[in-house]
Amino acid sequence: MVNRLIHETSPYLLQHAENPVNWLPWGKEALEQAQMEDKPIFLSIGYAACHWCHVMAHESFEDPVIAKILNQHFVSIKVDREERPDIDSIYMSAVVAMTGQGGWPMSIFLTPDGKPFFGGTYFPPLRRYGMPSFTEILTGIVSVWQEKREEASEAARQLYQHIKKNAATPFSLPESELNPAILERATESLINNYDWEYGGWGTAPKFPMPMTIEFLLSQASYGNSRALGVANHALEAMHRGGMYDLIGGGFHRYSTDLFWLVPHFEKMLYDNALLSLAYLHAFKLSGNPDFKRTCVETLSFMQAEMRDAGGGFFSSLDADSEGEEGKFYTWDFTEIQALIKDQEDLRLLESAYGISPQGNFDGKNIPQRPLKTGQTGGVSTSNSHTQFREEQLIELQEKLRAVRRLRVRPFTDDKILVSWNAFAIRAFAESGRLLKEHRFLTTARNATNFILNACVQDGRLLRSWRQGKANVPAYLEDYAALILALLSLYEANFEDHWYEEAIRWTEKMLELFSDPQGGFFDTQHNQDNLIIRPKDLQDNATPSGNSLAVLALLKMAELSYQASWQDKAEYVLAAMQPAIQQHPHAFSFWLQALDLAVGPRQQVALLWPTGTDIATDPLTESLHAMYRPHVITAGSIFPPASSAPALLKDRPLLAGKATAYVCKDFVCKHPVTEPAEFLNQLDATIK
Repeated sequence: MVNRLIHETSPYLLQHAENPVNWLPWGKEALEQAQMEDKPIFLSIGYAACHWCHVMAHESFEDPVIAKILNQHFVSIKVDREERPDIDSIYMSAVVAMTGQGGWPMSIFLTPDGKPFFGGTYFPPLRRYGMPSFTEILTGIVSVWQEKREEASEAARQLYQHIKKNAATPFSLPESELNPAILERATESLINNYDWEYGGWGTAPKFPMPMTIEFLLSQASYGNSRALGVANHALEAMHRGGMYDLIGGGFHRYSTDLFWLVPHFEKMLYDNALLSLAYLHAFKLSGNPDFKRTCVETLSFMQAEMRDAGGGFFSSLDADSEGEEGKFYTWDFTEIQALIKDQEDLRLLESAYGISPQGNFDGKNIPQRPLKTGQTGGVSTSNSHTQFREEQLIELQEKLRAVRRLRVRPFTDDKILVSWNAFAIRAFAESGRLLKEHRFLTTARNATNFILNACVQDGRLLRSWRQGKANVPAYLEDYAALILALLSLYEANFEDHWYEEAIRWTEKMLELFSDPQGGFFDTQHNQDNLIIRPKDLQDNATPSGNSLAVLALLKMAELSYQASWQDKAEYVLAAMQPAIQQHPHAFSFWLQALDLAVGPRQQVALLWPTGTDIATDPLTESLHAMYRPHVITAGSIFPPASSAPALLKDRPLLAGKATAYVCKDFVCKHPVTEPAEFLNQLDATIK
């Protein structure tokens, strides 16, 4: 017996298609059924890699007794939060208002017209954890709906007003101008609140916060050594293992403890894309080879395990396999002993990866590097010996990886989301450019072509694709993230068509999402079946749509000379400054946008004579030698095409040679042809 979810494409919804609950997908039909039958809606929101979503599904949604209550008294709707972030955003704000916290699975009860009146997250089937049972919750809601309808309606009215008020724009009375001091104060706050003992910010659970680290790296590019020290320490703490998968590469979602050892084991595409970019930038600033290795290993993991044959990237790998969280990633010591016969090899694994008979996680081992690379538990580590032992460790690592491949793999959520793919494209494009890795550029190019071919219909983006079918109108975050990805590809190889696509989607983004009061809505103007049109401004695990859009407009304005785009971005930034200043952790991508806006920012125009290999030209290599987050670059064989960025117009070659124009706020220095002069101008202009 199956329910209506069987016709959906989302792997999360399909996981519930054989529940005895009569689930419906979100849409007009489900909402009309609730109104026609005068039943409250039970809305359950989760995602495929969510451990507690699986727990509640097994405990409650597969229980015929609970299913009977839901089917008799409710219209039950399932939503994949990754496909529908708009629905998730609206009702998460209601849950937070009611309970003080949110999370998934989200369990919320609505009136037939979609207004929330009660909710929470995970509910157990029996009383435990200080929570009532889910059955008690359901019977209580049924009683209220039948006997105290007015109370439920009043609660729904108040919650609706709260949600509506929170969604109101703060852009009507912005501060008059951008304030660089906010960046200084945010930097100091992030440094002063840093956990120097264990790394990161806050207490357990600890999240990786790549956007916060990126902001600090941006400050480090100006010469702030304290910001670089914090960023490097945080990255060191995370990539030693536990949260980072030393055997297969890639990062788990977050650490459940202070020490970055025991993770929540799911692997998300966006985490790995954003973190690989942070490690790349930190490597270019610090020269730490471990950071380069982590970046390359993470990107290689994404290529190997999270990529569709067509070039797009899957959304996530589950935390669970064989009904147990983390089973795929943990090791019994006896299993390692049986595999590694040589005692010296075993000793190396024990010292380098913290392997022991007692284990470090419920009697099992999560490989981690308790010591820095080259340190081997008291063994001499001369350069030659260290290199030998590292090569030996790589061989042992491959043995473990080969055994792990034979295990039952965690479930893969193989839907392809535009914004998450855009984060990955940006990571691969920048890594290909800064590391001179052609294979990464090819991966970025293939993923972009996939999105532009598979996820475009009637001139608009669709957010989600799976098994040949794209659906759900794309959101602001999809458009804005794609624009930034296209610009990263353009700066990697200066192919004009990537810039032309960026122009196309910038214009479409402004058309579909602009709020006349300032900023952007998250949904398109014609998206229906929602009680409000959401505008979620806070950066969470991924950047908010508005912060992505602002950064995209700032960069596009630098290339296109569209002053109105810069004005719109700066207007929103000015209005957001109080929130950014008060909560820098919650607005860390906004900080990156503000940092670019207040400058000093540079524009670089590069032109080459016909026949030049742009990729290997000395001017190109000079530019790519360092991480320069405040430099916007356009390049072309001379003469540039009419569709090329305006930044290239009216700039001739000097003496027929490859020529660089370095500008600061559109005031340019004399053109140069020598790499050393070019670098001197770049370094002088940023100060």
